[in-house]
Amino acid sequence: MNTNTASISSQASVSERVKAAAAALVLGSVLVFTVGFAHSTSVHNAAHDTRHTLAFPCH
Repeated sequence: MNTNTASISSQASVSERVKAAAAALVLGSVLVFTVGFAHSTSVHNAAHDTRHTLAFPCH
C-alpha cells in the first residue's frame, strides 16, 4: 500500500500576503462604492454607517 502525503506550509510569502491584502482592499472598495451608488433604500440603510465612517457622501 502506497500513501502519498503533502506538506502544507503555514507561512505565506510576502508576495502572497500583498496579493491577499490588495484583493481584500479592492473587494472592500467595490462593495462600498457599489452600495454607495445603489438607489435601493434597504441597501442604502444597510451600509449607511459604514459609508459615513469612511467619509463617503451618500446624501
